[in-house]
Amino acid sequence: MNPWLIFLSAGLFFAVLILSVKILLMKKSAKEIERSMKEKLENDTNTLISISSSDKDMKALASSLNSELRILREKRQKYVSGDAELKKAITNISHDLRTPLTAICGYLDLLEEENLSENGKRYLSVIGERTETMRLLTEELFRYSVITSKEEPLKPEEVSLNDVLEQSLAAFYGVFSARGITPEIRIPNCPVLRTLDKAALRRIFDNILSNAAKYSDGDLKVELFQNGTVSFSNSAKRLDKIKTERLFDRFYTVETASDSTGLGLSIAKLLTEKTGGTVSADYRDGRLFVAVKFAAKPE
Repeated sequence: MNPWLIFLSAGLFFAVLILSVKILLMKKSAKEIERSMKEKLENDTNTLISISSSDKDMKALASSLNSELRILREKRQKYVSGDAELKKAITNISHDLRTPLTAICGYLDLLEEENLSENGKRYLSVIGERTETMRLLTEELFRYSVITSKEEPLKPEEVSLNDVLEQSLAAFYGVFSARGITPEIRIPNCPVLRTLDKAALRRIFDNILSNAAKYSDGDLKVELFQNGTVSFSNSAKRLDKIKTERLFDRFYTVETASDSTGLGLSIAKLLTEKTGGTVSADYRDGRLFVAVKFAAKPE
């Protein structure tokens, strides 16, 4: 065999071998970067991406990603700091509003005992209604700040979803009647039991029903399933797909002039997730569907 051919073959063999080793090392570095990047994004850590490879291109990639991680970390810290300040401000504002509102309500009660003219009574009634609205909004702000601050621990116990849902529906009977809504209710006879905080569960149902009462076009269907899913649906022409996607955002209201902080469904979502459940909203054929699910824990 021609010695030059042998030399060329040997050279190609070693070139392929070196190239294969280099590719394997690059793949190893890519996997290290992938694992490290996933860890940095999932966990709040100050560590940066490091790789075992000395390849300058892979090291350059890791360096570039580290620069982006630093920027992301700064933005995350600003967000967390701003979010904490917002929650603190909400708590302080709600506390500051509670005292004068309590005093106003007390004086309004005293005024009702006075001998007022018909116009005076009408004015007093309007003031009383608006003051009560302010009081409820303030309480909603306060409850939101308490829930998000994690200062209120849950008290799980075995509860029947059937019973708590029936209690919430009964509490809203007057509200629904005033709006001409006759709910279609389907609750199984067999109890659906879960280990949850009863007060939190009641608030979840209450907030969803309150939203339905405000924005329903005159109907409401509530159904409890054996798998722990509770479905609420109503016609809602004022909604659409885009608005529905924002329903659980804090401070979002469908109507800017409505007497709402936009925290009702946001609180329902927070509490649902805090208790290990899931909540979702969908809009189909002019109807809003809100589903809350509390899956049974595996034994």
